[in-house]
Amino acid sequence: MQTISLGIIDWLVIASYFAFVLGIGYYLKRFTTSESDFFLAGRKNSSWVAALAFLSANLGALELLGMTGNTFKYGISVAHFYWIGAIPAMLFLGIYMMPFYYSSRINSIPGYLKLRFDEKTRVLNGFAFAIMTLLVSGINLYAMALVMRTFLGWDWDVSMWVSALTVAVYVTMSGLMSAIFTEIIQFFLIWFGLFLVSIMGIIEIGSVQDVLNRLPESLNTLWSTTGDPSQNGMLVSWAGIVLGLGFVLSFGYWTTDFLVVQRAFSAKDLRSARMTPIIASFFKMALPFIVILAGLVAIALSQDPKSGFALLTDGGQPNYDSALPLLIQRYYPTGLIGLGVTALLAGFMAGQAGNISAFNTVWTYDIYRSVINKKASDAHLLWMGRVATVAGVLISIGTAYWAKSFPSIMDYMQAIFSWVNAPLFATMLLGMFVRWITPNGAFWGLVAGMGSSFYLFLAVKYEWMDARILTMSNVASDMAANFWRAWWAWVICFVLTIVISLFTKKRNEAELVGLVKGLTAETAGEHVPFLKRPEFFAIASVIVLVILNIYFW
Repeated sequence: MQTISLGIIDWLVIASYFAFVLGIGYYLKRFTTSESDFFLAGRKNSSWVAALAFLSANLGALELLGMTGNTFKYGISVAHFYWIGAIPAMLFLGIYMMPFYYSSRINSIPGYLKLRFDEKTRVLNGFAFAIMTLLVSGINLYAMALVMRTFLGWDWDVSMWVSALTVAVYVTMSGLMSAIFTEIIQFFLIWFGLFLVSIMGIIEIGSVQDVLNRLPESLNTLWSTTGDPSQNGMLVSWAGIVLGLGFVLSFGYWTTDFLVVQRAFSAKDLRSARMTPIIASFFKMALPFIVILAGLVAIALSQDPKSGFALLTDGGQPNYDSALPLLIQRYYPTGLIGLGVTALLAGFMAGQAGNISAFNTVWTYDIYRSVINKKASDAHLLWMGRVATVAGVLISIGTAYWAKSFPSIMDYMQAIFSWVNAPLFATMLLGMFVRWITPNGAFWGLVAGMGSSFYLFLAVKYEWMDARILTMSNVASDMAANFWRAWWAWVICFVLTIVISLFTKKRNEAELVGLVKGLTAETAGEHVPFLKRPEFFAIASVIVLVILNIYFW
């Protein structure tokens, strides 16, 4: 078994990190005296604190190992997940959706569905989100254990339990508050611990342009080869990227996934909540210079026989997720290796903590209090939140072993998001901007969207259907199938919700004030200079996004 050689200093760095995380949880426990403190961090955070936590909650296994490994597999086109597949949705959340979320003082996304529609729609989404969160949480545990086992030589089961118990302890003590504080520390640790990988790779090869020049055109361009899906690494057309990833999957994740939106809920006021995803968008655009660039460096090195760089193999197949740890081994001396490994572990724990804190909130408010114990006191809800945290971690260990059976973390993640987030975005979009959408229309449209997405997944997986029918092209990769399945699930939910709403009972408009566009007072930007408004910073973010896409066209 190949391992990274760790010195005493490396082990001290790793041990110090674990001790610090547990210490933060213990220290913040004294400030967690109510259910609001535990689930929403008391709604006291500034926009910068909430923004860094917002992004860190997304910096899990997929962002680090998964995206670097998939860059090795698909090329620079993976950057679409960071740019077209994130920034427009993050800005839309801040500008248009956050006023509805924050002003209604809800505790979760399903909580909005109850206010806008009814209890059954809330419970449906609550159960679906809880299941999805535990599946994604398992991915983070699996990836963390994979790093420990493959590169540190630790036993698989020991690795899994050590990471799981650490997250369980510090989230149980102070809930979202400790999760946010450690996520901020993890944000800087990830940047300082991993950015040097890309820098050293560029220094070895020459420049960013030299890295791109070593790659075939199918791997070194963003848009120029998407007219013909057979000519790019992901085998997906520009339509699949724009509709499936850029619109449905992206908006479905960033605007409705409580894992990230919960961080914006913790902001101290509406302006801070709106600024949260907008500030985070600038950091999101910069992340490819860690993960994507590292993956491109790995491709360039692997094509040079003199470099001695090669991915690990598993059953004769390349282990794409090994790219980033192997680059750490290549470039980092003793001491820095400990920092690099700690940064990887921090990313996995950030994702894990984010999932667990979102799960305990949705379980407690939208399932337990809504269905099981409607008269629960605040103290009892705080206790239930801590119980849900421990239970969620234990269930995640089981889902981690299931994640281990999938060949690709990326494909598994996108499949999960297409089942839940894609149709939910259609429901949320119609609910916020169309006042005559009915509770029955929303519920049955959501059922149809989720059901159709899961059926299409099974149909392609077990070859009941040719994936090329789904993607409407003569080629089809797993990634392309994920993009197009999300699009069709969104369309089915969107259309059926409208049709059923035309024939079912509408809610009184007086009950929808503050929940629907046109029935909500526009106060978010009053008496604030334009240069300080969220809209100004959103425009700046769009300009940077356009420049990046043109440069890497």
